[in-house]
Amino acid sequence: MSMTTPPGWYPDPAAPSLERWWDGAAWTEHTRAAGTPGAPGPADAAAPQPPAPTGEASGRAKVVALGAAGLVLVTAIVTGVFALGGGGEPGPGPGPTTSAPESPTDPESTPATSPTASPTTDTNALVDQLNGISLPLLDGWERAERPADRVPTAVTEDEYECPGTTALCRTGRVGTYSVTADGNATARSVAEQDIVEAAERAYDRDSIGRRPYNGMKDHREVDSGRVEVAGAAGHFVRWRVTTASGPGGYVQSLAFPAPSGAAGSMVVVRFAFDAGPDGPPLSAIDRITHGIRSTR
Repeated sequence: MSMTTPPGWYPDPAAPSLERWWDGAAWTEHTRAAGTPGAPGPADAAAPQPPAPTGEASGRAKVVALGAAGLVLVTAIVTGVFALGGGGEPGPGPGPTTSAPESPTDPESTPATSPTASPTTDTNALVDQLNGISLPLLDGWERAERPADRVPTAVTEDEYECPGTTALCRTGRVGTYSVTADGNATARSVAEQDIVEAAERAYDRDSIGRRPYNGMKDHREVDSGRVEVAGAAGHFVRWRVTTASGPGGYVQSLAFPAPSGAAGSMVVVRFAFDAGPDGPPLSAIDRITHGIRSTR
């Protein structure tokens, strides 16, 4: 009989102190400290486990997985009970895929199932079930069917060939990420730290080493400040990025406490808008920000 693994947190064999989120169809890059309260997880330890990752799992993950399997076998021998099942554990990194990952600016070419959609998802919203938020889908925007980062992502409908690669890029991209911060972290400190990676992933070097736009040459901060998001106090940082080819763009990291209420849990929303006449208006960033809602 086929059994569907429910969405939830499952142990990460590459990091025993962490758990990784399974969205019901694929592993995501969301992780948290093992045993963290305040977020959904499998209610029954005997529920079917997610499938094991593909051959991209590291040697370390394989060793830990084999050790866990040996422990289960020894326990079964001692108790005289042998259970047959299809247990599996997630591999390290942003998430297992069936082939080499594509550019984060090329969601159409990445083989994976997006964790963004649910059977009751509003057609006019991008829903992040893990973090308990929804973002409005503006006119001319759509959900990325196979986002490279395996996080809920929206992109502009128009696409073009990125300068410096043969990948297809979008003029606008928005994605949501979960962050487990320490007790001293604030929305401001999280946003200020995240903007560096956000800019590099959008305009400098993709996940397989290619350099769309032939790389990022320079950046400058053009805006930052406090903002209320879904009833919480957030903070944003916006950069203007100059690239070796193409018009460059604007990158923004927006951080705020997760509606889940888990201690130290924050949400980061990353925006990447191409500059120039073909890029989306910057006012769309503010419209999306003010349209973020809690789903809990």
